[in-house]
Amino acid sequence: MKTAIEKTTKARPRSQRASGSAREQLAARYREVRAFSQDLCRPLQTEDYVIQSMPDTSPAKWHLAHTSWFFETFILQTGLPGYRSSKSLNSYLFNSYYNAVGPMHCRARRGMISRPTVEETYQYRQQIDAAMEDFFERGPEDRWRKLASLVALGLNHEQQHQELFLTDIKHMLSQNPLCPVYSAPQNVEESERRSERPAAFQVPDNGHAPMPLRWVSFPEGIYSIGHEGQDFAFDNEGPRHRVFLDTFQLASRLVTNGEYLAFVESGGYERPEFWLAGGWFTVNEQNWSAPLYWEKRDGEWFTFTLAGLRQIDLSEPVCHVSYFEADAYARWAGGRLPTEAEWEIASVNLPIIGNFVEEQHLHPIPSRQTGSRDLAQMFGDVWEWTQSSYSPYPGYAAAKDAIGEYNGKFMCNQYVLRGGSCATSQTHIRRTYRNFFAPDKRWQFMGIRLAGGVS
Repeated sequence: MKTAIEKTTKARPRSQRASGSAREQLAARYREVRAFSQDLCRPLQTEDYVIQSMPDTSPAKWHLAHTSWFFETFILQTGLPGYRSSKSLNSYLFNSYYNAVGPMHCRARRGMISRPTVEETYQYRQQIDAAMEDFFERGPEDRWRKLASLVALGLNHEQQHQELFLTDIKHMLSQNPLCPVYSAPQNVEESERRSERPAAFQVPDNGHAPMPLRWVSFPEGIYSIGHEGQDFAFDNEGPRHRVFLDTFQLASRLVTNGEYLAFVESGGYERPEFWLAGGWFTVNEQNWSAPLYWEKRDGEWFTFTLAGLRQIDLSEPVCHVSYFEADAYARWAGGRLPTEAEWEIASVNLPIIGNFVEEQHLHPIPSRQTGSRDLAQMFGDVWEWTQSSYSPYPGYAAAKDAIGEYNGKFMCNQYVLRGGSCATSQTHIRRTYRNFFAPDKRWQFMGIRLAGGVS
């Protein structure tokens, strides 16, 4: 059985992408990324495109329009001679947070934008794609050299929105009492044959318990972290710099649902000694008692997934936990969260492989690594919270003008996550990639890896 997104999730490795000139390669990459965004929409009905389920999320239609607006605003308006901008209102509706570009529509009210329609949004997207093809073919060489890096930024920006699209759709569907399915798992037919109960309610049969948790040690020393080189990276990943680390340990795998359930059932959400002050306030204000999407029915724990509602798999990595929850669990378990420097150094000799969006699970899966002394699940499955505040590296300088607003202005009251998730494209992640969210957010695929030793 093929899923609705199988056609485009089998992305080609970097080494197998289009040969030819730099323009041809970038044009091919542009088509690949843009096609994937639209294929992610294939399971949607028209009504799904407009709903905004909370202020942190955005409607699917807005994601499609905003990523197109980015190319129009930063590439076409300066890079393609004779280009005529689309309706001026688009800049107001689909600007996200670029104050240097102009005013913008209220983020929390994006779900109120019924017009332009879904059809008109796709038409806008097609117009931008056609103009970008024109830019790849005949854009003046001087402008091409100047703007090629912005095209790469725009493609990585769109990949970020592809992940947000999936997590926003998941949150939107979770509000529906019918527990709709976005994309059925590939084994759904086999599950249906095993029982008369709906496949979404089956306990996943992974055939093995999680591998035992071990501690992997790393010696103290002076290390270098951060991106360097000519390959694409966001500006917040550099400059490369030295850090001193004491001896530390990382857990060999992610914290599982079963381990986190022990925290829940021991009264972890009712014991203030494990919580930061802001976390304890949030737990009580929001009435948290378990990770997002968990609910108890007839004494059994269930979780909502993009494949619908099902019982939790105790061997899967726990996900949809906030920084506050991750930190509280770590204290309860007698450990701590790693720093981002520790995480990056620990990942240096590991291949960037894992459960990414290309795998089509769209949910964390149990560790498939057994009997190895290496760290498992460092990439994919869930973004891993670190205890590091999101702040500039030594020597960091934001870019000028609107592009400088991409990362730098958010370096306050946020924490860094590393490693990517099951909704991240493998072609998008790097070991130096610094994701960041406020400590109370949990609608992304966020999880926990324990650390030990002095931080």
